[in-house]
Amino acid sequence: MTEAEWLKALEQRHGAELQQNFSSAFVAVCGLGGLGSNVAISLARAGVGTLLLIDFDRVDISNLHRQQYRVSQLGMYKTEAMKQTLSEISPYCNIITHTVKLTEENLSLIADCGIVCECFDNAECKAMLVNGVTEGYPEKYIVAASGMSGLHTGNSITTKKFGKRLYICGDGMSDVNDDGTLFAPRVMLCAAHQANTVLRIIAGKSEV
Repeated sequence: MTEAEWLKALEQRHGAELQQNFSSAFVAVCGLGGLGSNVAISLARAGVGTLLLIDFDRVDISNLHRQQYRVSQLGMYKTEAMKQTLSEISPYCNIITHTVKLTEENLSLIADCGIVCECFDNAECKAMLVNGVTEGYPEKYIVAASGMSGLHTGNSITTKKFGKRLYICGDGMSDVNDDGTLFAPRVMLCAAHQANTVLRIIAGKSEV
């Protein structure tokens, strides 16, 4: 399959103009766990041109029940494993990886991205990224997540917009510390909301 054939297939599904917007987009996925691994795959399948993947962790057996990794990838850095997977799904997507923990000190790693997806599982890291982008990079869109644990109804997962460029997906209430677990379907629902929001932003549909 050539790049031209791949692009033609996407254009037939999305239309040439919209696909050009997707192909020109540069999106950061910060955290490659249950949320980020699903977000990255959805965006790659849609033909987003450049994805920046940031995570410091390795694939562990405990990840396999809800994250998009395989047994053969156990022990690999998640950035490397996800890049491997995406290369098979969307071979012409430009994948940039940083195998680091994202902090206030290295937040400049996301400086060139137009849209940032917050996909962390730690509340402090979530707050750091949302605050860092909204305050330090007010021109960027940030799509964050809050509340996707347990076996609550999937209908409670929503997308809400705050201000001009901040979106939060999830139920806004459920907490893994209270529910005791995370299940793949509900996490994937939240990730799908995030990915869909990113595609809508790229398409110029910024309202929820």
